[in-house]
Amino acid sequence: MRDREAMERALALAWGGWGRVGANPMVGAVVLRDGAVVGEGWHAEFGGPHGEAVALQAAGERARGGDLVVTLEPCAHHGKTPPCTEAIRQALIRRVVFGAADVDPLARGGADVLRRAGVAVESGLLEQEVRSQNAPFFHRHGGSERPFVAVKLALSLDGRIADAGGRSRWVTGEEARAWVHWLRAGFEAIGVGAGTVRTDDPSLTVRGTVTPLTPPLRVIFDARAELSPTARVLRTAREQPTLVLADGDAPDAAIRTLEAAGAQVLRAGGVEDSLAVLRRRGVASLLVEGGGVLAGRLLAAGVVDRLYLFYAPLVLGEGAVPGMRHVPAVRLEAAARWRTVERRALGNDTLLVLDRP
Repeated sequence: MRDREAMERALALAWGGWGRVGANPMVGAVVLRDGAVVGEGWHAEFGGPHGEAVALQAAGERARGGDLVVTLEPCAHHGKTPPCTEAIRQALIRRVVFGAADVDPLARGGADVLRRAGVAVESGLLEQEVRSQNAPFFHRHGGSERPFVAVKLALSLDGRIADAGGRSRWVTGEEARAWVHWLRAGFEAIGVGAGTVRTDDPSLTVRGTVTPLTPPLRVIFDARAELSPTARVLRTAREQPTLVLADGDAPDAAIRTLEAAGAQVLRAGGVEDSLAVLRRRGVASLLVEGGGVLAGRLLAAGVVDRLYLFYAPLVLGEGAVPGMRHVPAVRLEAAARWRTVERRALGNDTLLVLDRP
């Protein structure tokens, strides 16, 4: 197996930590000896061994004189686990190949530590893929005052999220909906607009194959604090943390009603300020699941980092509800072209993952 194949394998392994590694990055690692895989592993749980340590342990004595291919630069600090650089040195690995440099100020610098120890180090292999996989982690350490924002929409072929009568259950099929539950597990918060709560009455919980380390905070963008206490997100607010973002001039009485139901209410002025409020509260990644007005406002403000677009093979026609509303017009030659991260078939539906250019 060559380095590139090993890195592709390491990337696939790293997904095993989705929803379970907390603020840490997902990391996969493969140990090669004379081109053969002798050990592999991934960071499976916050506080547990890192991917390099797991792979080296699996390789045992066969790691001596071998190569370690790992998605992220090995850490050089002692946190909840010992530094991976020390495990690499003790295993007598001769060469380390990693995809992207670590940007965590506490953990970075492992490459220099290894070089000083006489280990050959190469970097940058499939770096864009590694950074895409851990986009919220890199955003967290990039100095932004808002969370990493992803927007998920289930769309008809003509870009509609509901029919002319407002019915949206279900645009996509069972496989796509199951994948959304997997997706939710990897975000710190799930957000929707108040209109979506009124129309769909969602629970915004994770009910899939991955049990998240911490259940995502439910975030409702409700400018006037008009949510009904009978809404599912409010009826369960004492069991599942729920935050409502209201405008600064929302009526005090309406806010008291939401708080009495168990929701936390914070005032903010518009989507950008709302995101800043979320970040100050500690939310570093947000998955927005609708509706079309909120998605459009976020896109218009230029604060969407990733799009998860699920296309169903149907057409809903004129009068149906568009997936992105109130986005200002732009000339074709000036329109930004998003970068395709992934295409995936989910039953009869198609998922398109796009990153902001």
